[in-house]
Amino acid sequence: MALCGDVGASSLPSELIVHIFSFLPAPDRLRASAACSHWRECLFYPALWPELRLSLRVSLAERPRLEFLMRKCGCFVRELRVEFAAENYMSSSTELGAASPSCSAPGPQAGSDGDAQSSARWLEVLKTYLELVLCVLSSIRNNRNLQKLSLFGDISILQQNGTITSAYLNKVDPGGKKIHQIQQLFEEILGNSRQMKWLSCGFMLEIVTPTSLASLSNPVANTIEHLSLLDNHTPANTTLITAIELERFVNLRSLALDFCDFTAEMTRVLANNNHVPLHRLSLLVHNTSLKSKTLDKMPDDKDWKALTRNSANLRVYMMAFDVKSDDMLRILKPSIPLERIHFDSYITCVSGAVVDLISRQYDTFLTHFILMNDVNDMSRFPDLSDNRNEDPLVLLAWRCMRLSLLAIHGYTVWAHNLIAIARLRGPDLKVLEVTEESIDFDQSELADQDVDPVHNLIEQVSNGLLRPWRAVMDIELLSVFTEPACHFYREMQNFSEGI
Repeated sequence: MALCGDVGASSLPSELIVHIFSFLPAPDRLRASAACSHWRECLFYPALWPELRLSLRVSLAERPRLEFLMRKCGCFVRELRVEFAAENYMSSSTELGAASPSCSAPGPQAGSDGDAQSSARWLEVLKTYLELVLCVLSSIRNNRNLQKLSLFGDISILQQNGTITSAYLNKVDPGGKKIHQIQQLFEEILGNSRQMKWLSCGFMLEIVTPTSLASLSNPVANTIEHLSLLDNHTPANTTLITAIELERFVNLRSLALDFCDFTAEMTRVLANNNHVPLHRLSLLVHNTSLKSKTLDKMPDDKDWKALTRNSANLRVYMMAFDVKSDDMLRILKPSIPLERIHFDSYITCVSGAVVDLISRQYDTFLTHFILMNDVNDMSRFPDLSDNRNEDPLVLLAWRCMRLSLLAIHGYTVWAHNLIAIARLRGPDLKVLEVTEESIDFDQSELADQDVDPVHNLIEQVSNGLLRPWRAVMDIELLSVFTEPACHFYREMQNFSEGI
């Protein structure tokens, strides 16, 4: 790679090498840096790493690579996103003898033979998780240039009944020393921040406390535009942010909270004229929270009306995990500008009345409707329709003119209704995903020997959508199939960045 005479690649000025690297994707930069030691030194020039996105396996083998990368970039990176991805926990759980994703995750204290060995390995995974979190936070504690910090650490696969007991956690972290250190580091990062505009923390084990946000200075709190605090393991009667504290975040444009923590008082704060209009609100309605907290303080319809008067472009994304239909009927106020809703359940089922209410109240806003029921008995899916002539899903497609995504698994969808949905929404329905096992046929369709019902369904739906269509053959091929909290967190990030 000689340029002229004895002048080679190693003689290029650092500024020029960095400029060349700036045009390359990260894998190509790494390969190019192997050219010589000089190029390798230029690889971690701050301008080349304004953002760092990591998806980490909970494995000791991950730690050396993580430490190297964070040591190189942690002190100057401006946008850091770290995800302890749920599927990585799932792969770890396979080694530990856990259940498949379609089942509730077994807790570390399950009572079958051989649990002693399994429990020991669960402990090792949790211990590794804490060490990796410490590694990440330690590396950015003095970074004053950090503008976006996003941490996702869903550890639900390690839980039993939604919580890790204090006694069990004490085996991994005697006296809570590591947990306390993690909390201190997080508060130190917030206290040192000077340019923070995006703060997102989802399901990180005991990293955020009710006092964490107090570490933010008023000038920084005033400039934050996105705030996400999701953790369904907080004790009853405690929240990660109060309405009084929310008053400091006057430039907040996007907010994500557990629904039980989003109170009527918060809507009044956000509706105040001194607060910029809120554009995105993501709410997680989780059965774990509903068991320990109350809905008595939730906003009523007049609170939502007041909020939307100040925030005319507000759109709401809601995920309901194992929530009873009666609770959803209480939660779904008419004035919520609901754009996306995702139901996911292992235990409960959504009723046709809930689907009908959604189609009536949110017909001008709704674009995404996801209905997942991860049941074990594939032969007995619930049928939302009491009256075959007025199927709630067909009425949803008819009323909601902006519907662009419909995904269904674990509920009976009649073939003729699926055809009707495709015809009603046509090519505007960008995503129509229904698992094969969810589709059922009328006896008259099956009895007609001249028509293959499956072929006819594919042809009719394809004609309605004006594009080729097929049922989803394997649930894992669903675009929305993933661990629910992980899916909500990722979608919330994209939803919030879209403003």
